[in-house]
Parts: sequence; structure tokens; C-alpha cells
Amino acid sequence: MLDFFGGLQEYEHEYARFIYYTPGELDREAQLWPIRGGRTIAKPNYRVGPKRIECYSLHFVLGGELAFEYDDRRIELRRGDVFCLFPEQTYHYYIVPSDSDLRMSWLALDGSRTAPLLELAGVTEEQPYARERITPRVTGAAERILGAMAGVERWSPAASLELQGLIWELLAGLMPEMSSVRVPQPSGWIRECMQFMDLHATEGITVRQVAEFAGMHRSYFSNAFASQVGIPPQKYIQNIRMKKARRLLLETDATVTEIALSLGYPNLYTFTRAFKSYYRAAPLHVRTAGG
Repeated sequence: MLDFFGGLQEYEHEYARFIYYTPGELDREAQLWPIRGGRTIAKPNYRVGPKRIECYSLHFVLGGELAFEYDDRRIELRRGDVFCLFPEQTYHYYIVPSDSDLRMSWLALDGSRTAPLLELAGVTEEQPYARERITPRVTGAAERILGAMAGVERWSPAASLELQGLIWELLAGLMPEMSSVRVPQPSGWIRECMQFMDLHATEGITVRQVAEFAGMHRSYFSNAFASQVGIPPQKYIQNIRMKKARRLLLETDATVTEIALSLGYPNLYTFTRAFKSYYRAAPLHVRTAGG
């Protein structure tokens, strides 16, 4: 079985190979680059997490089954499925007994283009997985990417361009058939509500106030918003506040209390509790750790 991947080393929970890549100027200009990748065959005690990373790590399930936990949810994935670890989110995944060995390959990507492209493939923070997406095209592209990364002894423009082409091929292979693509197209009034929330989220607005802005009942508004945007309005407001909170912690010298009050929270305790629930870390820890 180990010959299937080749060159794997034994670790406590797995047989694995890790491949690393250092991006150059061309990679960063493209706003999409690989960081690391690898292959693994899980042992019966295979378990990862809880963990958080700073990039986007795509995992391709090539055999067996595993449980994937995120945002208080648990799903089971099997051969042919893909899941992704998103930056600054907490995940936990582990083997589920089956008739086949759990085998995976993975590729960690970074750059500002990564998230929008994954979203086109239907893989988002709210639903960080896709079922039955691994085709021969995807498998071939992933293996060629790992092979190219392993063959780079020293960065060069040629190596960068080769990897760029292979990554685009891989992501194109992950896209669902056009007939099944569901690209969110919020209606006009939903977009106006999103703009209203973007503008006033830090003023402590509530979902009821947004519903009143839209001129409809709160329950109807919440259901319609979640259906078209993919997340409840309260979650949308929370995302805006938390992302601004993290930016203020890392980019300014404002105190945590100042940040809390600036984002519309009534006091430090309420903000800290919300922040820890969202990021699984206290505000001062995030500031001290630099992210």
C-alpha cells in the first residue's frame, strides 16, 4: 500500500510525505501560490486537531472515510470528497473505521485569489467541503503539482509559471458542471440590506433594525436573507464586526476596550466573549501572536 504514494515516512498517526514551496515575486503577483503539500496514509489512530492555519489547505480524500468537524458541526467524508481548512478557523478531523485505508493528498494555497476561486467551486467557510469532486483530471493535476513542487530545488520564473498553470487546472477541475453551479445572486433589496449592514454593523445594529430598513417582518427577512446569501443576517453582521476587530488589534494600538466600544459592543466583557467564540482565542492573544 505504501508504494501507491511512494517515499512516505512513518509518524505517530500516519505515513506521510511533506513537500514545501517558497513563493517568489511572480507567484505573489498572480495572487495565488502553493505553500506546501503532501500525501498521507492514516493509521487506525489518525486524528488531527483541533488546529488552525494561516492559509487555505485543500484535502483530497482518495480512500477510506473520515469525520470532519468545524463550527460545531460534524460531517463524514469519503473517497471522492474534498474539504478545505480556511485561515483562522478551528478544525478537527479523524479517521472513521471502514473497509479501506484512509488515504489523502493535500495542497495548501495562499493569495487573495484563493477564496473567490474556491467559492466558485462551492467551497466556502460556511461549507468547507464538496462531495464527489475528485475526478481523474483533479487527481492528475494534484499529483503534477506535488511533483513540480518536489522538483523545485531553487525558485525560478519557469517553475513559478508551471505551478500557476497546474493550480488553475486543478481549480478548474473542482468546478461543478455549469448546470449545477449555484452562484449567489442576491436580489436588489437583499444587496441594499447587505450595504446597510456593511455601513452600520459597527454601530450595534440588530437584525430587527435591518428588517425594518427592508420594510418586512424579522422572521421573513432572516429566512430570505439566509436563503440568498448563504448565512443568517446575524452571522453576516458578526463577520463584519469580527474581521474589523482583528484588523484593529493587529494594525492599531487601540485598547481592547476602545475596539469593543468602537464596534458597537456595550462593554468589554460582551466583546471579549464574542471574539473568543468566533476566533477561539482572546483578543490580547491574537494581538500578541500577531494574527
